[in-house]
Amino acid sequence: MWPQVTELRRHIEELGLQDRVTVDKLDVLDARDIAAVSDWDFDTFVSNAAIGECGPLAEIPVELVRRTFETNVFANLELTQRVIRTWVDAGTAGRVVIVSSMGGMLTAFGLGPYCATKHALEAIAATLRDELAPTGITVQTINPGAYLTGFNDRIADTAFRWLDDAANFNRSEDVRARFADILADQFEPQDMIDKMVEIIGSEQGTYRNVWPPETEQLIKEVQQAAWTRKV
Repeated sequence: MWPQVTELRRHIEELGLQDRVTVDKLDVLDARDIAAVSDWDFDTFVSNAAIGECGPLAEIPVELVRRTFETNVFANLELTQRVIRTWVDAGTAGRVVIVSSMGGMLTAFGLGPYCATKHALEAIAATLRDELAPTGITVQTINPGAYLTGFNDRIADTAFRWLDDAANFNRSEDVRARFADILADQFEPQDMIDKMVEIIGSEQGTYRNVWPPETEQLIKEVQQAAWTRKV
């Protein structure tokens, strides 16, 4: 991640914002990174760290699911708790913005491990929202749809590091075809970037922020259908 720091710092300098923007590395699994930023003074915390391990949930090695939860859920929660305690002790009415996903409110073939972590984040966010209301600390979620950042395509690739036609009943060819269908329609990321800047930069807003509108409509349709789905 350090090369990304260098690239971003260079971009900040090109924009002439080096006196207003600090760029550093924060690995949520690295205690030294967390200690290095613990004294920063801020009132908005965006929890965005995530990895992805994918493949059919009925067969994926559980260790890969556990690893995904460690980063996406446990490490994020631990850091968020630390931020919250600092704010409570200082009397800061801060804001926690948890970047979830459309996968926090629905599922898709092969993406179950990732979606499960985002479902967990939805529960954490809603619980924190209610628990923190007396402190003045607010909580919001952002749920991006499928954007062509490369993240979705790369986590789909992870399935083929363990999927073995000699051992698994899910066939690699079939899984590749299903992923190809899922990943065929992705949005341009600048749209989501602009929306996140708008949400995070606003003084007020809604608790849940799904974008784009097509994704919000899809989620509502899927959730409504679950009430009448037969087995």
